[in-house]
Amino acid sequence: MSRIHYDLCACDHVLKLGQTTRIMGVINCTPDSFSGDGKLEGHLPFARGLIRDGADILDIGGESTRPGASKVSLKEELARVIPVIKLLTRKFKVPISVDTSKLEVAKSALDEGAVIVNNIRGTTLNTDFLKMVRDYQAAIVIMHMRGVPSNMQAFAKYKNVVSDVIKELKISVEKCCAIGINKDRIIVDPGIGFAKTAQQNLILIEQLDRLNSLGCPILLGTSRKSFIGKILGNDAQGRLMGTAATVTAGVMRGAHIVRVHDVKQIKETLKVTDAILNAHT
Repeated sequence: MSRIHYDLCACDHVLKLGQTTRIMGVINCTPDSFSGDGKLEGHLPFARGLIRDGADILDIGGESTRPGASKVSLKEELARVIPVIKLLTRKFKVPISVDTSKLEVAKSALDEGAVIVNNIRGTTLNTDFLKMVRDYQAAIVIMHMRGVPSNMQAFAKYKNVVSDVIKELKISVEKCCAIGINKDRIIVDPGIGFAKTAQQNLILIEQLDRLNSLGCPILLGTSRKSFIGKILGNDAQGRLMGTAATVTAGVMRGAHIVRVHDVKQIKETLKVTDAILNAHT
């Protein structure tokens, strides 16, 4: 099968999607980050390494979204992410994404040069938030989640997980369009691990191509997540090969962007996966 091709517009950036898979490299500015980068003293060399290894986008986040995670204050989140974004946008040309659901954080990040807003609460979008994204002509990632990280697993009850996720994402896409955000600035994310059981995550990946009905590029975020650990019996640091398997399966089913921690290794995985996917062209 071949992927649908898109031109993703994000402020003054245009990313061509479909021929090759784009990598969103994760930079966590959180003290409890299981990737460990939140503890690094130098975000600049870390970001430089991600770009060198093949990241097409850098995603900066300052609030943990792991199951059961508690909220971070606006003041604390601003203090964690804005200095990092300010530094990176002045050093690198790759698009910078801010991983936040707070309007004030997103606006400050866009003021400092970010061009994508990655909103985990994509199914409960605030009108003022969307108007702000529209006015900046930024791109937005709409991720599916029910509840909030502290209680979301209690909402992992679906008649049909794929159909229900598509239905709820469709409402959000339509809301974005109604507010004036062009569809070439919208990315959808099924929200692997967010209000989903391990089995539901696997079903969503296996049927990811059904999200093409939304008419937007698909982002898949499976990196080091607990459902992989459940299968392998490994902790977060031992889930690279499991992540690679989910990335390959997702790309073969239409994912355009993958959000990962281990950029270098996943880049190699994607070179082979993309070669297989494009073998007929």
